[in-house]
Amino acid sequence: MPHLRVEDTGAVFDLRADVTTVGRGSGVDISLDDPSVSLLHAELVCRGAHLYVADLGLSRNGTRVNGRPIGRRVLTDGDVIAFGVARTRLGGLTSPQAGDQTVELRRVSAPDLTRREVEVLTALCRPALRQDAFVAPAAAREIADELVVTEAAVKQHLLRLYQKFRIPEGVNRRARLANEVVSAGVVRPLPTDDAGVRQAG
Repeated sequence: MPHLRVEDTGAVFDLRADVTTVGRGSGVDISLDDPSVSLLHAELVCRGAHLYVADLGLSRNGTRVNGRPIGRRVLTDGDVIAFGVARTRLGGLTSPQAGDQTVELRRVSAPDLTRREVEVLTALCRPALRQDAFVAPAAAREIADELVVTEAAVKQHLLRLYQKFRIPEGVNRRARLANEVVSAGVVRPLPTDDAGVRQAG
């Protein structure tokens, strides 16, 4: 059974659910009493034999795996995951058998992403995640306005993301990228009160 051990307290949390939320708030699965941890900080997501951590982009202090800041990363046994400065260690994760869970592996094998790349993808997909019917993903200008960066910077991030997700050139490239990251579970709908969490975090 994969589990997370908090280094400061020695508390151990079994990762039984498909999605385990981590934060400082009362409604999360793993509550860390540390001021550097946001109310809703990150998620640990199980996909078959694989496990990844996703920083939700709501935290001021970010998430690190083995000292490196991440937006989303597939985990291996023994990884040290820091939510803000609260350090935890992953244990009990078995390596998948070769050829096993090939469909799940394809779904979870999306590349490791920086925190900014996750923010760009979240902004890109936000229109689709908030509507029942399919709508076009956000334009580069809309993403730039939301993240308070230049449109040129967003376009550079998108170019890198097209390469990482192997989205070939052609029509509807942004829509194909958005569809790929949503189907891979990289970006998921945030709670409806995410604005309040963003301020409180």
